[in-house]
Amino acid sequence: MNQSYVTIALRACCVLFLAAAAGIAGYYSFPLTYPFVIALILAIIINPFVEWLEKWTGFPRGVNVGIVLVGFLTAGAGFMTLIVAEVVSGAAYLAKVLPAQFQKAAFYAERFFTDQIMPLYNQLAAFFDGLDAGQQESIIAQIENVGSEFASGTASFLSKILEMVPLFFAFLPNMAAVLIFSLLATFFISKDLHKLKKWVQTVLPDRLIKGGIAVYAELKKAVAGFLKAQALLVSITMLLVLTGLIILNINHAVAIAFFIGLVDLLPYLGAGSVFVPWILYLVMTKQLPLAIGIGILYIVVLTFRQLAEPKILSRSIGIHPLGVLIALFAGIKLFGFLGLIMGPALFVLIQALFTTGIFKEIWFFIKGNQK
Repeated sequence: MNQSYVTIALRACCVLFLAAAAGIAGYYSFPLTYPFVIALILAIIINPFVEWLEKWTGFPRGVNVGIVLVGFLTAGAGFMTLIVAEVVSGAAYLAKVLPAQFQKAAFYAERFFTDQIMPLYNQLAAFFDGLDAGQQESIIAQIENVGSEFASGTASFLSKILEMVPLFFAFLPNMAAVLIFSLLATFFISKDLHKLKKWVQTVLPDRLIKGGIAVYAELKKAVAGFLKAQALLVSITMLLVLTGLIILNINHAVAIAFFIGLVDLLPYLGAGSVFVPWILYLVMTKQLPLAIGIGILYIVVLTFRQLAEPKILSRSIGIHPLGVLIALFAGIKLFGFLGLIMGPALFVLIQALFTTGIFKEIWFFIKGNQK
């Protein structure tokens, strides 16, 4: 065999082995390192504010980092306080309204059962009595089978829900610890960020540093575009919902629109998790005009989301809408729920590697050519 082909094969195997080793190492080390990954991301995010504050105040970098972190925490706490206050106000309103609404719903449910279910039951009972013994036994067996499957499925679902409760309470201390470690690590990383950059430059070769900087710039642009796109989508959704609720004269329209806008970010669930039960309740309580209005509002929001999301994401990230759809579908198939985030993220990473010429550099290395 030609010696050059053997060399190319060995270089290709070396690249694949290093890539697989890096992926496996990152996957298994992530549970131990993710607070510090979060800290690094936060340090990069707040770095422009810290540098601006350094120029404006002349204080030491550590003091400026502390000021920025305290400012972000204060703003976040104030934002959460406003949300909690609005939620409490809405809950107080619901506490006054819901009892009467539940009584009305119970009344309509009773009327529905009396007028619709009971006549249907009597017809089925009469039909069942007209069957022979074998057919009756077969139907009874099928009903018992369906009932047992439903009971076992319900029991399994409830047991999983109950198992999640202690896990959730056990997760709270862990979440608090992660938050504390991430904030402390953010402070120290941001404080010595320039020193860390110089250390990386002395350890890694210049060619790798240049490639990493180019990939980082592409990823930074894509992530910023993704966040702007999501913020734009949520803002427009909230505005649409708020406008519709004001037209329909719904109380606490601001709190409801804000909540629906946040829920609309959730994959699979979306705004339908609020609108659909609401519409069903209005139909059951014979509030048909309001149900039609809420249904039209839901259709408007759903249509906007389905049509605008791929286009806005593609324009913000720099990916064709078809690429976004492929990334979302592939991510769901490969990673499930997290694939809705992982799919576009991997697509953006691959695009960044292509754009910056990293794949070309790897191919030159495998061939043994110098660029």
